[in-house]
Amino acid sequence: MGTKAEIQGVVVSDKMDQSIVVAVERKVRHPLYGKIQRRTSKFMAHDATNDIKVGDTVALVETRPLSRRKRWAVTRVIQRSQVI
Repeated sequence: MGTKAEIQGVVVSDKMDQSIVVAVERKVRHPLYGKIQRRTSKFMAHDATNDIKVGDTVALVETRPLSRRKRWAVTRVIQRSQVI
C-alpha cells in the first residue's frame, strides 16, 4: 500500500451536513502556445466536525467512497478565512 494522495484547496460551499465543496487550482501549460493557464477542479469532502466555513484553506486526503460523489476527507485547516 502506498501513501494516499493529499491536495489543498479553498472551500467554496459548506451548506451540506458534514460535507464541503473544495476548489483545487492547478496550473497547466497550453500544449501549442505555451501559456500557463489556471484550471480549477471541485471536490466534495467529508467534514465530520462541521466547523469549516467558506473561504478556509484546507488539506484533503483520499478515502474510500463515502457517498456517490464524496471520496475525500479533511485532514486539517491550513488557514481560516478572514472574518469582516
